[in-house]
Amino acid sequence: MPEREDILRDEIISVGSRIYERHLSVAKSGNVSARVDGDSILITATGTFLGGLQAGDIIRVDLTKDKSAYAGKLSTEFPMHSLIYKSFPEAKTIIHCHPPLSNGYFSVYSDLKILTFESRLYLGEVPVIAQDTPSITKLEPVIDALKMSNLVAIKNHGVVAVTGNFADGFDLVESLEDAVKVAGVARLFKKDMLDGLDKGLEGTFSAGNKAFDMFSRGHIQEIVDLVNKDEFILAKGNELDMTLKLAIKLDGSGAVYKFNFDKGKIVKLEFDEDASFVISAPNDIWVAIFLGKLDPFVATTQGKMKLKGDLGKLSRWYVPFSRLFQIFKEVKIK
Repeated sequence: MPEREDILRDEIISVGSRIYERHLSVAKSGNVSARVDGDSILITATGTFLGGLQAGDIIRVDLTKDKSAYAGKLSTEFPMHSLIYKSFPEAKTIIHCHPPLSNGYFSVYSDLKILTFESRLYLGEVPVIAQDTPSITKLEPVIDALKMSNLVAIKNHGVVAVTGNFADGFDLVESLEDAVKVAGVARLFKKDMLDGLDKGLEGTFSAGNKAFDMFSRGHIQEIVDLVNKDEFILAKGNELDMTLKLAIKLDGSGAVYKFNFDKGKIVKLEFDEDASFVISAPNDIWVAIFLGKLDPFVATTQGKMKLKGDLGKLSRWYVPFSRLFQIFKEVKIK
């Protein structure tokens, strides 16, 4: 275990340096932590400088024991780190920092207009949570937001990235700062806020008012019928030769449906996962997908859904599949 701790301390020092060098936090702001085991974490102490961390600036904390022994050492954000690790057993690292462009943007706007495909794929709709104090004290909204996204913006404060390793967390924070920069530069060319990438995918659908049990045969068949009536998907599917087999699977239930696409049209619906691409997820994630709270592409890149198959190849049909996911949320579930 000491060996692992030494490795994690080095990783914390390294990511702290990167955060400072990329101007994602200044002075003694921000804090970083990593899970050592189920109940113990390493976290940067209060008042430490992320750009010049030493091993002694990082303390080990047992989440199950009284915190009085750490009096004067724990960051004011420790309660947030602690609750995140307790709420998400899969969480291994947390980065909390104060990127200036993101802070400036979200002090004015409550959502980010995504203008590049890369940002759309990896960030999606970044949740923005308001707080009333200099530190994060309203924790439950942050926890709820992290169920849908690995990256959360805290209005007038900073961002929180929760991932399985520091590289992925840093990538999310840096990608958000870049996406905000792109949005700001775009506004120099067009004063009014630009439409996001999804604007071209919006449209009216002929879904009825009937509500279905999620993943029931009727639910999936309704989606198939809407897809095969949608002129946009059919046109793009033909243009991009959208011919493939895609299966969706509800973990733990045995429910699986395979869509056989031929140039954008679903020519056959089957009930096995013998497909080039299989997307699977637990019940709560699929509920979020069908309610339109979570984008399947983003859920896949952030590890909330599992994909069997090459995401790069699937991304060839990004536009028609994005339209398909719009249809997903139009069919009501009980």
